[in-house]
Amino acid sequence: MTAATNARAEPAVAPALALEVRGVTRVYKAKPEPITALAGIDLEVPTGEFFGLLGPNGAGKTTLIKILTTLLLPTSGEARVFGFDVASQTKQVRRIMNMVAGGEQSGYGLLTVREQLWMFSQFYGLPVREGWRRVDELIVAVGMQDQREQKVSSLSTGQRQKMNLARGLLNDPWILFLDEPTLGLDVAAARAVRQLVSDWRAAVPGRTVLLTTHYMAEADELCERIAIVDHGRILAIGSPAELKRMVQRESIFRLELDRLDGGPAALQGLPGVVRAVRASGSDAGVEAERQTVVVNLVLEDDAALGGVVGALGGLGARIVALAKSEPSLEDVFVELVGRGFEESEGEPHGPVAPATAGLPAPPLTEDPHEAGEPEAEERT
Repeated sequence: MTAATNARAEPAVAPALALEVRGVTRVYKAKPEPITALAGIDLEVPTGEFFGLLGPNGAGKTTLIKILTTLLLPTSGEARVFGFDVASQTKQVRRIMNMVAGGEQSGYGLLTVREQLWMFSQFYGLPVREGWRRVDELIVAVGMQDQREQKVSSLSTGQRQKMNLARGLLNDPWILFLDEPTLGLDVAAARAVRQLVSDWRAAVPGRTVLLTTHYMAEADELCERIAIVDHGRILAIGSPAELKRMVQRESIFRLELDRLDGGPAALQGLPGVVRAVRASGSDAGVEAERQTVVVNLVLEDDAALGGVVGALGGLGARIVALAKSEPSLEDVFVELVGRGFEESEGEPHGPVAPATAGLPAPPLTEDPHEAGEPEAEERT
């Protein structure tokens, strides 16, 4: 059986966990003192899940991805990808995974898109005919038929990222690591990349994706569960809805009424009402145009809404519009981490280079002092 066939074969029985991380630490040698990038990470990602990592720059996300993609050894702890140990079963891990990073400049400018992808198919060990077939199949899948004979140097940023995504799917990985995949893309190109990834995952049960991103809406849209990481530790983990409930313990509604005698104060004393205030800002324009009253209503829980609606009927007020207000992932992030992405310190290191699944890869380090570290040299 060829290496390519091994790379693309589905497991006879898929493990329950695509990723299993136990007590993983990573300490970089640096002056004046070592830097702890990961401080005991425990993580489980079930097979087939779309999982997200959120955290400020320098939180340890990229270090964790490098360990999971066999580009870096953990200082302690263990990590497994579909049951394969990242430290002792490097070749097996590389055959079943791939990675795409945002802002990649991978490619040889003189090659066409088709030539570039075929070259990577050979790196991944696909037979020649299979390589060309796979390349042409993926060019159609990512919508680059018109650019197939175009030189890589002439591609736009969005087109280059589509090509990088096709490169990441050449070996038909069981798990795809996406590190800021839509970084620097315009709205249309970013949407196209997200759709391509979603379609790829949905096509075959068990395909797993791990995403890191600074775009909260992207994580909210794509991820089934998210871990928020800071200073090398996982602060919280759960579905987007579960994380949002962590920071909103009360129910918040936006009420638009045709009238409200006595104003919001008329609702203040009702059972379960924590606070009722007239909406400010842009709501004033809404009120003036529609001759309505807009109220922000904070309740102890959703059950209290029934009593408010009944009371409004008694006051002769009719509900024009009612909407529940939800916190955003950014609200969760700021509450847990204490700062937004724009306030976080800049990454001291560059983006991850694409992993060539099935091939020995040179070590990538995140600190210039680590160039000669024996542990990193073991990755070759």
